[in-house]
Amino acid sequence: RIELYTGPWAEAYDAGTPDAALPAFVATAHAARAVGLGVNAGHDLSQANLGAFLAALDGIDEVSIGHALIGEALYDGLDTTIRRYLAICGAAAPL
Repeated sequence: RIELYTGPWAEAYDAGTPDAALPAFVATAHAARAVGLGVNAGHDLSQANLGAFLAALDGIDEVSIGHALIGEALYDGLDTTIRRYLAICGAAAPL
């Protein structure tokens, strides 16, 4: 697998220009899949920007969200935060 460094996506999302960052991610993910690699993503992904990223790049195998998850859990609790991330990722895993 490869992992897409999503810092530029998060910055563009925060700046209100997420579409500007997408073509490079889409092209890289497509190239990786074309040679049989899975695609992970991570860095600065959060509840605010993760759903839009996953919708734009269908088929992400894994996301690294540990830092944001723990930070957000400090305010909303771990159980609630995990459930929200599962919903964003479309996972139907019981807790």
